[in-house]
Amino acid sequence: MRKSYDFTDSIKNPYAKKLKKQITIRLEEDTIAYFKGLAEKNGVPYQSLINLYLRDCAQKHVKLEMKWSQ
Repeated sequence: MRKSYDFTDSIKNPYAKKLKKQITIRLEEDTIAYFKGLAEKNGVPYQSLINLYLRDCAQKHVKLEMKWSQ
């Protein structure tokens, strides 16, 4: 490694605003299995597929309908 580096001509990372944040989320096993199956068919990691789905819902302002069964 060099003792010093010159960053005067460097540019900011254009993707810095799109960095992902690691969180913990609890999902039911059948939900995970569903997305893993879709991900395998499409050749995409299942976590990326879940992220794409959630982002699409957020961008479309999808309203959640909850029906509780007893």
